[in-house]
Amino acid sequence: MPNAHIIGLGRSGIAAARLLKREGWDVTLSDSASAESLASRHTSEIFQQQQQQLTDNGITVKLGYSFTPEGEDLPQLIVVSPGVPWDIPALLRARELGIETIGEIELAWRRLQTCPWVGITGTNGKTTTTALIAAIFQAAGFNAPACGNIGYAACELALSETPPDWVIAEISSYQIESSRLLAPRIGVWTTFTPDHLSRHKTLENYFNIKAKLLNQSQFQVFNGDDPYLRENAPDRFANAYWTSVKGKAELIADRGFYIEDGWVVDRGDRIVETSSLKMVGEHNLQNLLMAVAAARLAGIEKNAIAQAIANFPGVPHRLEHICTWQGIDFINDSKATNYDAAEVGLNSVNAPAILIAGGEAKAGDDTGWMNKIQAKAAAVLLIGDAAPAFAKRLEEIGYSHYQIVETMARAVPRAAELAKQHQAKVVLLSPACASFDQYQNFEQRGDDFRHLCLEFQERNSAD
Repeated sequence: MPNAHIIGLGRSGIAAARLLKREGWDVTLSDSASAESLASRHTSEIFQQQQQQLTDNGITVKLGYSFTPEGEDLPQLIVVSPGVPWDIPALLRARELGIETIGEIELAWRRLQTCPWVGITGTNGKTTTTALIAAIFQAAGFNAPACGNIGYAACELALSETPPDWVIAEISSYQIESSRLLAPRIGVWTTFTPDHLSRHKTLENYFNIKAKLLNQSQFQVFNGDDPYLRENAPDRFANAYWTSVKGKAELIADRGFYIEDGWVVDRGDRIVETSSLKMVGEHNLQNLLMAVAAARLAGIEKNAIAQAIANFPGVPHRLEHICTWQGIDFINDSKATNYDAAEVGLNSVNAPAILIAGGEAKAGDDTGWMNKIQAKAAAVLLIGDAAPAFAKRLEEIGYSHYQIVETMARAVPRAAELAKQHQAKVVLLSPACASFDQYQNFEQRGDDFRHLCLEFQERNSAD
């Protein structure tokens, strides 16, 4: 019986383990986190049920265990979850020993490559674009689930009794890095700015990893309004389709999708009115363009596109409207986990705004974000580990309307007070940070914000 080792007890790792076990592999699933640490990320009851199901399936689970390829009983295959760095010593050694080492999404691709894929990558904008594409394909009658970084783990689709018509996959640089054969029918590159450099080391390396997915795609769609892509991608992707919210004149090539007179236009053909998209911000018009481009390249008709866009509710945690209290809109942009995304968030709301920011800081250039804070934020409330550093940074640029409040529970009611005081129409959570200092992930952070806002609204509705 062939032997496989899965690293990472997340949704992806569990799905990969179940898939290989079903195919007759002897499977071990390990995680360096302890049982107590993993249980704290879920309810302990769910975690115990999950553990029991894996054991009942004959899958060996090792917690608090760091895999090393030593000894005689080496696996023939290692599958890593997206969060596992590709260059840790154990994986480098495994590859030296000739042990096949792949990511979970590559495993899924090998089982699902008879289905056409749309692969969406980019620094920001991936999730919204992926969700829009999935909605359009589903409105056209396809079984086209979203997977990868949103929706299902890709291997969960491979486990399904009914194979999908299309796989709509949000694919991070981590997942591309651990994939050798992954080759979508349609590749979409949303944006490119510095991110994950602690893992990828250089901007060039990060760019080349993303480019690999597009190189292996039959059709390629690029955001033509992204400065870095516009400057660096045309020479490498001569047959790509480009998009622009600024009109046909701004297209890099004739094969493009653009906005003109309030319509998304495909090579002269009006497809859908931009006003039918409920999401705010120019960046969402760009996401709409890329989603329409993918749909048209797949042969989807205009009416299905129009129906999907009109009914699309938006993406949780990305400029998500939570409630309105006394004329003040509370907006959840928890998915803005870097400076560029947070700058887009602030740019998308009306000034003056009260901004809640902070968490676990990332490396990057905060200049654009700082400029946007000066232009649009009446006050900034700082939470999490990054609060002291952000306070210092705001002082450096001469911005003094900030307060360190540390927690979301303090930030929400204080933001409401400040909004009244400054006659601001918006309270915006757009952290510019990862969430791991106080939360399991950005979703939990956004859920906490939502809960606190609704609780505040209910408690103060009589005021």
